[in-house]
Amino acid sequence: MYTVARCPPWNGNLIVMRRFGYRPGLCAALIVLGMSCAAAPAAAAPQGRQAVAAPVVAAQAERRDVPRLVRTYGSVLASATAQIKSLVEGRVLEAFFTEGDTVKAGDLLFRIDPRPFQADLEQTQAVLARDQAQLDKARLELVRQKDLSKRGVASAQKFEQAQAEAKALAATVAADAAMVANARLKLGYTEIRAPFSGKTGPILIHPGNIVKANGDTALVTLSAIEPVRISVTVAQQQLPTLQARMREGGTGLIVSIPGDAAPPITARVDFVNATVDSRSGTIEVRATVENRDHRLVPGQFVSASLVLETFRDAVAIPFEAINTGQEGPYVYVVGKDGKAEVRPVTVLYADAGVAALGAGVEAGEQVVTDGQLRLAPGVPVVIAAPAAGKAQK
Repeated sequence: MYTVARCPPWNGNLIVMRRFGYRPGLCAALIVLGMSCAAAPAAAAPQGRQAVAAPVVAAQAERRDVPRLVRTYGSVLASATAQIKSLVEGRVLEAFFTEGDTVKAGDLLFRIDPRPFQADLEQTQAVLARDQAQLDKARLELVRQKDLSKRGVASAQKFEQAQAEAKALAATVAADAAMVANARLKLGYTEIRAPFSGKTGPILIHPGNIVKANGDTALVTLSAIEPVRISVTVAQQQLPTLQARMREGGTGLIVSIPGDAAPPITARVDFVNATVDSRSGTIEVRATVENRDHRLVPGQFVSASLVLETFRDAVAIPFEAINTGQEGPYVYVVGKDGKAEVRPVTVLYADAGVAALGAGVEAGEQVVTDGQLRLAPGVPVVIAAPAAGKAQK
């Protein structure tokens, strides 16, 4: 422990002493040391020293259109999806694609054994030919009976009988022709073709298996990926603004793919759902993307930004330049004399990357985006390059 004692010879200065008591010799030595220090002259403070410039990172304000974004998430939908099934029963002979291939509309996908259907077609064609021959004979007889009836050689009853027989055979031939067309159609169904261009999934029924007509299991699933649809949801509070934009000609959707370093994809919103989901209070919005490079895959998760409105010809600066003080937002501007200036600003819109200003900064001025803690009004600044990973957006 330490005790504090007053040393009588030294005008009230305090000396820290150990608990072992008052020592006159030690007290006298400390008094002499203190008096010698007090007698030494103090070093003079430097007069008129120039202030050191503070290193900062700055960006130039510019005039441009700044979109007001609503950030959300969504998924990629195929513009069309088909479960490819057989319309006839038979054995699958061959598949003409590899799983995952991109096929065009009309490309042959599967072949069902055509022999039974070819036989049915030939049989119906034979029946049609037989009945057609009988119809031709009946029509000749009808012409003969008509001529005999006019000359009074044959009775009217025979003429009417020949007329009825010709009509009946004509109906039979028409039915036979329909059966031939049906047999030919079924034969055509043995070649299963792609109804539209798209990407195939895994083969679910392989060659060698028997399939039923319109069975429960599809042969393969085909998904159209040119174009695709982007489906996102936004809060119902944004619906009035969104509806106004759609009435004015539509709006855009900016799509980013997680893990993809390529630039975002911009698409036009072409669908706003008719109902709001009462459970989540959101409404679905969709946009169509051409997707010629196949960057987007159905079922893929994406982040998206919906453009609600655009601030035309606004002064845009990086979001990092905005500071908040007791009197509101402000920025540091690098003046023409190379010194920092504080400028109150009116922020129209601020996002993670950009801020649109209504007043306070003019286009072409330099605003400080990093190093504000070193600044005060009038402090000289030196603009340095941004550190790695902090490049200006």
